Amino acid sequence: MELNEILALTTKRSDLNETITLRQYLYDLMSTLWCEQEGFSGKRPFGNSGWDYEIYLPLVKAGLVKGRIDEDGYIIELDDVEANEFVLTQILQPLFGIQP
Repeated sequence: MELNEILALTTKRSDLNETITLRQYLYDLMSTLWCEQEGFSGKRPFGNSGWDYEIYLPLVKAGLVKGRIDEDGYIIELDDVEANEFVLTQILQPLFGIQP
């Protein structure tokens, strides 16, 4: 799957209860970091923990990372190392033009 297709996957931002693309989610995350600076909470950037799973969920649904989702739509099994590696190498590095 191409980067633009990955960034077009949708997720639900739980604090706003709205569906947005991964592109918008990552923009919101970076703009929150930028604006809040030392007040930025890496644990709860949008008010609640587990925000990284809002990125992982569409990746699991698209079959890009291995995981299992329960009947309520929550991830119940995930290899966090694999998921983090995917985000870093397949999304963030290409998005910012970074070569490892």
